[in-house]
Amino acid sequence: MATATTNSTNQASANSPVTTKASEALHKTVDTLAEKAASTEEKLRTSASHSAESIAAQQQAIQEKWQGSKVRNYATENPLATAGIAFAAGVLLSSLLRRS
Repeated sequence: MATATTNSTNQASANSPVTTKASEALHKTVDTLAEKAASTEEKLRTSASHSAESIAAQQQAIQEKWQGSKVRNYATENPLATAGIAFAAGVLLSSLLRRS
């Protein structure tokens, strides 16, 4: 019985010109929003891809600079002195921060 009532209600609204116009307008709006969302998603994906490539290139350049760095060479050749310098810098920094 409920199905018969639902079908008659759907048929009545399907024959209504106002309902038909509203339905068509809503469908057009949803289609427009879907197109804009797809376009925006594509732009975001492209931008993210370019950003990832740029970051990878910058990371590679930094890695190459670090490999040829004098600081890295000194730290590799003198690990005990490097640890002592790091410890002294930490003590100095912590004492300065405590006074503030």
